[in-house]
Amino acid sequence: MFCCVIQCTAVCCGIGTHSTSSLTLWLRTQDRNIRLVSSAEEDSSLYFTYSGGCNELEVRNLHYEVNTAAQIPWYERLSELKMPWEMAADKQTAIRDLSLRVHSGQMLAVIGSSGCGKTSLLDIITCRDEGGTKKSGEILINGKACTRSLVKKSIAHVRQDDRLLPHLTVRETLAFVARLRLPTHFSQAQRDQRVDDVIAELRLRQCANTRVGNSYVRGVSGGERRRVSIAVQLLWNPGILILDEPTSGLDSFTAHNLVITLYRLARGNRLVLLSVHQPRSDIFQLFDLVVLLSSGSAVYCGPAKDMVPYFTSLGHPCPRYCNPSDYYVDLISVDRRSPEKEAECLERVRVLSVQFAANVKNTDDFMWKWQDQDAPTPESLQEAPPVNKAETSIPLSKQEDRLPGRLHQFTTLARRQVFNDYRDLVTLLVHGLEALLMSLLVGFLYFGLAEQQLSMQDTVSLLYMMGALTPFAVVLDVIAKCHSERAMLYHELEDGLYSVTPYFFAKVLGELPEHCVFTLVYGLPIYWLAGLNAEPDRFLLNLLLVWLIVYCSRCMALFVAAALPTLQTSSFLGNSFFTVFYLTGGFVISLDNMWPVASWFSYISFMRWGFDGMLQVQFRGLTYQVQLGNLTINVDGIKVVEAMHMNQFPLFSCYLVLIAVILVFMFLYYMSLRFIKQKSTQDW
Repeated sequence: MFCCVIQCTAVCCGIGTHSTSSLTLWLRTQDRNIRLVSSAEEDSSLYFTYSGGCNELEVRNLHYEVNTAAQIPWYERLSELKMPWEMAADKQTAIRDLSLRVHSGQMLAVIGSSGCGKTSLLDIITCRDEGGTKKSGEILINGKACTRSLVKKSIAHVRQDDRLLPHLTVRETLAFVARLRLPTHFSQAQRDQRVDDVIAELRLRQCANTRVGNSYVRGVSGGERRRVSIAVQLLWNPGILILDEPTSGLDSFTAHNLVITLYRLARGNRLVLLSVHQPRSDIFQLFDLVVLLSSGSAVYCGPAKDMVPYFTSLGHPCPRYCNPSDYYVDLISVDRRSPEKEAECLERVRVLSVQFAANVKNTDDFMWKWQDQDAPTPESLQEAPPVNKAETSIPLSKQEDRLPGRLHQFTTLARRQVFNDYRDLVTLLVHGLEALLMSLLVGFLYFGLAEQQLSMQDTVSLLYMMGALTPFAVVLDVIAKCHSERAMLYHELEDGLYSVTPYFFAKVLGELPEHCVFTLVYGLPIYWLAGLNAEPDRFLLNLLLVWLIVYCSRCMALFVAAALPTLQTSSFLGNSFFTVFYLTGGFVISLDNMWPVASWFSYISFMRWGFDGMLQVQFRGLTYQVQLGNLTINVDGIKVVEAMHMNQFPLFSCYLVLIAVILVFMFLYYMSLRFIKQKSTQDW
């Protein structure tokens, strides 16, 4: 049996020999070889070391179940034509009696096929589990029960998908996070130094001044973008770094370099925990500890280099020239193509998990170790290079009560909003040209009549179109933009980077200049081309009404985008609101002829109050000649407004109601941000 273990281990690690001496040499020099690989890269970067002491993460007998029926969104249940109480609960075990312990200086990889419970485990550790119930067990961080506040202070969580503002450069992205996350007593020079240190440590110098980009905006590469996400979390120098499948979507070379970076971070006295599907062999060799999960059960937990000997002792040797992670993940995966194969795989996994539990039941750290190897001691795991004297990191315990206040968060978020939005020149030009084109089309339609007074009917139609054309486009644009930012907002709020109130004011005030320019581009050409009242006061009053109408539509769009989970549902509700307000605005049908329910909607329709105000501004003080056969009658313009039953309230009340509508939608938007989780579509 011992010869078999040596042969299998040596072959799987790429040694290609059967000798015991070669195997021993490989085992003893493996860590040294990895250090040599990374040493060449350390010449150009600071060894960014965590100086806040040793961290320990412990999971004891964790049993976790998920209600899969509860995770089905309500809008998807509509397709089943069932009421919520008719949906049967479907409990599924995500984690089954899992125990592990890991210290600073170690990198633990959770390996397994899709659906084995990797992401669920990371979510439970970071207190972000939803739709599930922890039946038993506990999670301890440095001996304390895991809570949301403790997680925010000690754990940095890097999600699987990168959520970054695309139009900011790498350095600007980190600089804004540094202003939000680092303590207030840090000077600007110290913040800049911390940003430079993180950029150097994660080898981002060559792209520091390049835009981050996304699927539509060209920027840094996928591996660099993933390292930027890690850098964002590394800025506040956490002791525990958790990453959910950081190598997904990357090529093998980029993935290998990324894991080398994580290895170096772990050697800087950090605890690194990551999930991965099936790592290639050179990536697998970088892991200190490995947990193999299948259907929520651990079939192996221990040093990576001891995994092959363990399974070989159970009668599952790794074939020659085969990657151990590939072979053993295939061994524990559940084949669900037929009930017979599924039952066979589940039975094999059950036996392996029972055997592993029996092998580690008397251990302190729940890890299996090859008895012929010297087990690493906690003291050796905590060894770390000396901290650079120029390093400005301070222990986390000293940062707790000195984080930036809300005013500082607001100014930083407002600057970040402006930097990102106004660099998106393509979107700005498209929106500006869209407003200008609509204004010119309508304006030139009435341009031939500018030399003479417009008829009453033409003037009424023109005024209603001015308040109805562009708000609809604004609704769709704002909803689309909000949903593109939702996941980033959700993650940053969960990480405690800032609170809802500063973001709300930064979002509203940061987009205000764009709205003002947009309204001017739309309102000026159409007003003068159509030959409306040229008095300066009339022009300004009319432009202010257009500004308020468009801003009402923007606030309504912000509310529906924050209140509903998907772009489709938000667009549907926004379109429905706008259609109701459009039909009850007093132009499509007279206010006197509306049935009671519709008339109630007209009182909250910003289209009605804006239309009413523009009619009073344009018709008051003008005289129109009405031809009745051979008889010509001079009619006061305000009588036209009264005939439409639109002059029931004074002009200033129209402005007050529009401002009130804006405030109501703003309040609903704020409450939606505060009490509705701003998850992205795929998270629901």
